[in-house]
Amino acid sequence: MNAPKPVTIIMIEDDEGHARLIEKNIRRAGVNNEIIPFTNGTEALRYLLGADGSGLESAGRHLLVLLDLNLPDMTGVSILEKVKNNQHTRLSPVVVLTTTDDEREIQRCYDLGANVYITKPVDYEGFANAIRQLGLFFSVMQVPETE
Repeated sequence: MNAPKPVTIIMIEDDEGHARLIEKNIRRAGVNNEIIPFTNGTEALRYLLGADGSGLESAGRHLLVLLDLNLPDMTGVSILEKVKNNQHTRLSPVVVLTTTDDEREIQRCYDLGANVYITKPVDYEGFANAIRQLGLFFSVMQVPETE
């Protein structure tokens, strides 16, 4: 049996402070996977779905997407929708990390296929703690290979 391929974490977060905090606390939880950061949806989607949008780029990749909903160029919800509607990326887990705790927004994300929805606590400690727990979750999580 093949050893599972390491999961690549795609972090789509435009707030540099949050991005650093997320990375630091994922590392602190002992997760050493590659983290590829994007600060906007356009570049992230180009990476995930390729320039042609077919998603073939991601065939065979083990991806986990950390998605902020509030991005400068498009909503995280539209990224979530594109990732979950593409046959090559739909199995990739998407963790939504956002400051929005609007119930309709949360429901919408789950309806579109988000795997986890985390509201960013406003205070540093709460946020750091949430990310550390996420890191522990990553360390045991199995990610299916994209088709």
